[in-house]
Amino acid sequence: MKIVVDSNIVFSAILNTKSKIGQLIINGSKHFDFYTVGLLKDEIFKHKDKILHLTDYTENQFVDTFYLITNRLVFVDDILLTDNDLIKAIDLVSGIDENDALFVALTNHLLVNLWTGDKRLVKGLKKKGYLRVLTTDELYEIFLNKELKIRLKRK
Repeated sequence: MKIVVDSNIVFSAILNTKSKIGQLIINGSKHFDFYTVGLLKDEIFKHKDKILHLTDYTENQFVDTFYLITNRLVFVDDILLTDNDLIKAIDLVSGIDENDALFVALTNHLLVNLWTGDKRLVKGLKKKGYLRVLTTDELYEIFLNKELKIRLKRK
């Protein structure tokens, strides 16, 4: 199952790898293929000092955590997105959060779901009839069901 993850999910995973979000990315990568926009790597490094301050990571811990999370993601260059994907995404996020347009465009391009922790985005997109969004709790339930099936097969 392919899933697009937005920046708040990736930042949350980096800030706390033991959280539900961090564990979903780390352990969920055996069930899910996580995609995100290529520009997100730059965004993470732009906020590196803030991450170091919030987490008390050393420089090496930051690098290790960055790779632990990002190695489970496929970064897609935004140049691969069509004009139609971008126009539709901009229209969808208009009045909600224009900063999420690339994530919605990638979701449309791949014809998959977007995993976001942004409740306002989820509510706003669903209000517009866009149902390709997953919350952390929804994805966690899917993950647990996949894990349960594996365990039942082993018995």
